[in-house]
Amino acid sequence: MRARSKLNILISFLAVVGLFATAEAITVRVAVPTLSMVVIAFTAAKEKGYYRDEGLDVDLVVMRDTLGISALIGGNTDFASMSGAGLTAILGGMPLRFAYTSFYRPMFWLYGKPEFQDIKALKGKRIGVTGLGSGPDNLLRETLKRNGLEGGRDVTILALGLPSTVATALRTGTVDAGMISPPFNFIVKDAGFRELVSYLKEDFVELQGSILANDKLLQTDPALVEKFVRGTMKGLRYARENKAGTIPILLRYMKLKEELAGPYYDQVRPIMTTDGTVSVELQKKYLDQALKVLAPKEPAAVEKIFNYSLARKVNAELDAAGWKPGK
Repeated sequence: MRARSKLNILISFLAVVGLFATAEAITVRVAVPTLSMVVIAFTAAKEKGYYRDEGLDVDLVVMRDTLGISALIGGNTDFASMSGAGLTAILGGMPLRFAYTSFYRPMFWLYGKPEFQDIKALKGKRIGVTGLGSGPDNLLRETLKRNGLEGGRDVTILALGLPSTVATALRTGTVDAGMISPPFNFIVKDAGFRELVSYLKEDFVELQGSILANDKLLQTDPALVEKFVRGTMKGLRYARENKAGTIPILLRYMKLKEELAGPYYDQVRPIMTTDGTVSVELQKKYLDQALKVLAPKEPAAVEKIFNYSLARKVNAELDAAGWKPGK
């Protein structure tokens, strides 16, 4: 009886400790455009417990690009990962900053109906994107411009919301072409649509899987930002170095055929950042691309847009500690 009593006391004590640990965890809401490979650093960090190790309970909320940034600006989320829409907002005067980035090339494909042989064939047609002012929208407009077309004048660009909606609109004929992201590029290709542009092969810079934060949060609670960046950085390192462990995470968060997960990972692994940052040269190129499409009222400078200081600090600390991701 005494042994059972001691066991009950121990169980009760552990339960109380667990409740306190849960109560002390800080809830962090993050707006994400998808749960695909774009945010694999975030999902890996959740699954491997890296956020929990930082005392964070992270909630990844899927929203369309512009809505996610609006939520961040309005204080309804703590962070957002919509890079293109975030840059558009910053150039419009919103006090946001890039604190971390997972990918530096566009994970987008422009697909159209089988009869379209090239970009010029899209004149007078309808093209779907997730949101106006989003990353894929900006890329599309620059691509059209390079081919003598102007978005909104020569083609109709429709904001359709989530990436899955863009792919469905193409397959059902609601649009004639669409800016497609994985894994939907595999799906529309199998359905017979023609690849007009693979942005992985183009000279564009597109930051994806980023952490955007409000200037106010960076100033008032840098410790929280650092914890979130550290957890995400560990997730990035895990995803970069452990394909076998990353694919089950990818499958858990996506409606993806198992046989497509490996090719998907291999397709985008080369454009992952090594340390959650991008060089000043790539920052400037990313900004210059946007300025060709957007017309901000104020002059734009990279130092007012990007602040990777916490990412560099976290990386240096992880390296100094010899931190390596487990299996």
